[in-house]
Amino acid sequence: MFGWFLRGAGSRVKTTRYPPEFDSNVGISPGRPIATQFASSQEADNAAVQCPTQAITAHDNMADINVSRCVHCMACSHGEAAMKWQNDYDWATLSGAGASTTTRPFKKSLHIRLVDSGSCDAVIQEIKQLAKPYYNMHKLGFFITPTPRHADVLMVAGPVTSHMRLALKKTYDAMPGPKWVLAVGNCAISGCVFAPSFMAAGTVSSVIPVDVQVPGCPPPPLAILHGLLVLTGRAQEAPPHVTTTIAEVPL
Repeated sequence: MFGWFLRGAGSRVKTTRYPPEFDSNVGISPGRPIATQFASSQEADNAAVQCPTQAITAHDNMADINVSRCVHCMACSHGEAAMKWQNDYDWATLSGAGASTTTRPFKKSLHIRLVDSGSCDAVIQEIKQLAKPYYNMHKLGFFITPTPRHADVLMVAGPVTSHMRLALKKTYDAMPGPKWVLAVGNCAISGCVFAPSFMAAGTVSSVIPVDVQVPGCPPPPLAILHGLLVLTGRAQEAPPHVTTTIAEVPL
């Protein structure tokens, strides 16, 4: 045990330099597909057929991607009709509710109440990484609180199952104003492969107003941090997906 302590003390604790610097370490982001222009409509159709969640739609020689349904299976990145991927993590966007509420950066700390509204736990595991030494969200002024009465932000994961609908609404109502909501993960944004159905609402926004959406299945920790930075006015929301022409991209 003492040997491990000396090794850790000698190497120091590594913490990401994000947001001032882009983090390109291996495993930081699973990436996600980009809307891609193929040489023919047949290739675009083939790319759409490969997607198991119908996240890709083809029209003419274009293959567009609905990132809120993508499960990062990478099936579309293989074969002749391969979509191109971007390996960043600035994925968060403002929703209709958030567009009018995030007008200036917070000057003090921000406290977050996390609610699992029926997720498969993948998103929750990524959120947990934020409090660990590498991501260290505390240095940015973000803290998890166990009670909604002390929370500024409600972070929600999962498609809002029938059993969690009332609990989510009560949690939101218990928060003091002003308050904001982050929908984290594709299940919370669109229901992805689980909803809408008889057992789940399918979107957090159908139960409570959402200010920021962080797509991904699951989104990497830095994408979730980006969502918090967008909410506080300290980062720009993600731009629309850039269209990539296959012929212009070196393999």
